[in-house]
Amino acid sequence: MSKPRTKILIIITAILVLLLGVPFLVPVPPLENVFPPQELADPDSQFIEVNGLAVHYKIAGQGEPALILLHGFGASTYSWREVIQPLTAFGTVIAYDRPAFGLTERPTAWQQGENPYSSQNQVEILIGLMEGLQIQEAILVGNSAGGTVSLQAALTYPERVTALVLVDAAVYQGGGSPAFIRPLLRTPQMDHLGPLIARSISNRGDDFIRSAWSDPSLITPEVYAGYRKPLQAENWDIALWELTKASSRGTLDERLGEITVPALVISGADDTIVPLALSQRLAIELPETSLVVFEDCGHLPQEECPGLFLEAVEDFISDVHP
Repeated sequence: MSKPRTKILIIITAILVLLLGVPFLVPVPPLENVFPPQELADPDSQFIEVNGLAVHYKIAGQGEPALILLHGFGASTYSWREVIQPLTAFGTVIAYDRPAFGLTERPTAWQQGENPYSSQNQVEILIGLMEGLQIQEAILVGNSAGGTVSLQAALTYPERVTALVLVDAAVYQGGGSPAFIRPLLRTPQMDHLGPLIARSISNRGDDFIRSAWSDPSLITPEVYAGYRKPLQAENWDIALWELTKASSRGTLDERLGEITVPALVISGADDTIVPLALSQRLAIELPETSLVVFEDCGHLPQEECPGLFLEAVEDFISDVHP
């Protein structure tokens, strides 16, 4: 072998060693001041085991219909605090923390094919929660990524979903990294660095909350604290990384025509996360849908404009469940 070729191979080998080994040299200190989720629970918090996972939920009201509230990325049951009790005028209301968020258990290991953070198992956990609470069918109220899970549930288990309220639903954007990136995310090197990446995301949490409101000056210190609380739960950083790895774009937007239940699409006119045009498109592509737009409202109408939100939902439920 010629000397130039030998040198090239040595250089390539050295580069590969650096690429493969250097990430493991980056220290990942353990999280401090974190606690088991049960220790962070509110007085009205409840936990139920669903598919081996301790799911945190809150329930109010009684009777039918049952309304199940699904929060978006980075949120929790807290994002429904303004509307849970008023919605009990219609029946039973359940808000729960989706895997990787809130006070729901954040496992770091599981059997093959049972990843609780995957899109498929997000739906299975929703249905498992309904089974555990003996709810045969429900109206799903999903905000942002919670709207995506709601639509997937309606496609997978149409007999369990009677109607949909899709609040600034993230259908046409988001959904994880491109396919060509995902193999990289699943390497041991990225698994080592993943929790650090997740922690860096949390450092921008307040900025994300502000971007979700039309008028950020309305956000109180209590609201910021409510969103930060789940970051005290053990393994939150690992869970957020696992969710990132498990996320995929999917083909949900290609199957909207298969949805057979009535739907209400709600959008804040000033939503910068899921722009109004995307909610308008969703209302067109779903077969049986009405659209309501709130002026001077952002990505979280149930928080920023709860009165308008409740009026729209009341009118819708009165039509689909007289």
